[in-house]
Amino acid sequence: MHLSCKQYSMNVTFACILVTLVFFLDNGNGVSVKSVVDSPLLTQKISTNRTIKVDANGQGDFKSVQAAIDSVPNGNSNWIIIYISKGVYREKVHIPRNKPYIFMRGKGRGRTTIVWSENSEDSYRSATFKCEAPHFVAYGISFKNEAPTGIAYTSQNQSVAAFVGGDKAAFYHCGFFSSHNTLFDSKGRHYYHNCYIQGSIDFIFGRGQSIYHECEIFVIANKRHEIQGSITAHSRQSTKENSGFVFVKGKVYGIGDVYLGRANGAYSRVVFANTYFSRTVIPQGWTNWSHSGSTGNLHQAEYKCHGPGSASTNRATWSKQLTDKEAAPFLSLDFIKGKEWLPAWFF
Repeated sequence: MHLSCKQYSMNVTFACILVTLVFFLDNGNGVSVKSVVDSPLLTQKISTNRTIKVDANGQGDFKSVQAAIDSVPNGNSNWIIIYISKGVYREKVHIPRNKPYIFMRGKGRGRTTIVWSENSEDSYRSATFKCEAPHFVAYGISFKNEAPTGIAYTSQNQSVAAFVGGDKAAFYHCGFFSSHNTLFDSKGRHYYHNCYIQGSIDFIFGRGQSIYHECEIFVIANKRHEIQGSITAHSRQSTKENSGFVFVKGKVYGIGDVYLGRANGAYSRVVFANTYFSRTVIPQGWTNWSHSGSTGNLHQAEYKCHGPGSASTNRATWSKQLTDKEAAPFLSLDFIKGKEWLPAWFF
């Protein structure tokens, strides 16, 4: 049944627009429901009216994102919204450990952008954005490192867009852009919902315990040396660590050939589930390059992925195609205990 918003008052018109955002037609298979984690929903769940406004043109409380963060009291224990207006904020931004409960709310990926340009031998140092505080949420913000591609195996080859090292961090509708080590998912429990992540080599790396839900992974060509690029480089070091990267219902595509992951530790753990792979994923799928030890403890795995890059015939011998039972622990928010701390999710 077709409903026309023109038949109703302004309030009903707004309701129709909202419904349009929440419901969609699913590939001709009839009407299905797609829930959208939007900014009003997050604001409602976080339940606060404490707002600091950042506007690059001087129409807010601060012109700088970092100045707004600096104004949050140390040891903060109540959610504070830092509303960042549309614009490009050319600065490095750091949320230290002692400033938890910050909700950075942008105007949308591609509309609110925090950008810097720095190559370094130190991934942490090079990062445009660093969050080390627990209980952090970002919505609708792009994080970029515009440094030119560095020279491989030299001191100038790290150009991180974002470093995430605090526990209980969530990113909704955000973008991460760099030519190399884009997202340093260092440690802690993290949730990425409907995000866009772009890079060429090891561009999601670290030892985080993270779920990437309905995220787009875009591969750009690696022009620096002969080895193939890799999406992930996870650094789990023992069976006692609960860390791992889990990608659910996303999409991998781009313009360069790429491995799904390389082992960056003897117990490296990465799972792609129900994900679309374009031909940019090479047939071997996974590599133990830089890890010279046994592959027996690696957990590089796939579950019911699809698309031209998903064929498992020539996959690395140690990689896994998971059964329903094996995949189940990774297909639940319990992997990051998300129901205990996430403000909103649709999983």
